[in-house]
Amino acid sequence: MKKHFSRTILLAGAFVAAMALPSAILAADSSKTERPSIYDESADASKQIADALAAARKQNQRVLLQFGANWCGWCHKLHKLFASDKPISEKLKADYVVAMIDVNKGHNKELIAKYGGEKLGLPFLVVLDANRKHLTTKNTGELEEGDHHSPEKVMAFLKKWAPKR
Repeated sequence: MKKHFSRTILLAGAFVAAMALPSAILAADSSKTERPSIYDESADASKQIADALAAARKQNQRVLLQFGANWCGWCHKLHKLFASDKPISEKLKADYVVAMIDVNKGHNKELIAKYGGEKLGLPFLVVLDANRKHLTTKNTGELEEGDHHSPEKVMAFLKKWAPKR
């Protein structure tokens, strides 16, 4: 009797936990949908790049293309680092024109192929000089450290590809 009673309590506990699981999954999914849209899914990426190149030529800067999607957690982490880390933010303003290129649902796949991002995760970065020359494509996984992007690695990347003054 005691053994049967223990098994019943164990099964009841498992049932309660299983019933709570869907709401926990929904809560996790809803937090993803609450992220702000940092990529314009309707933007013409070719125009974004042309505009960035025109601005870069005027200011002797490079163009930094950040390929990603609004659903991508790492894309949001990198974007937040760019905005909130003062030295990185200042470096970006001084040396780069940044364009956020949306790749959700196959959007801009020709540009992904053009810049060699087919086998990379999101986000990935591309640096162009002001004359449209492709300088590098960077897998941002190499800039990660644990659950975030390393500010030191990101800054080293930005310094390496900044225009020579």
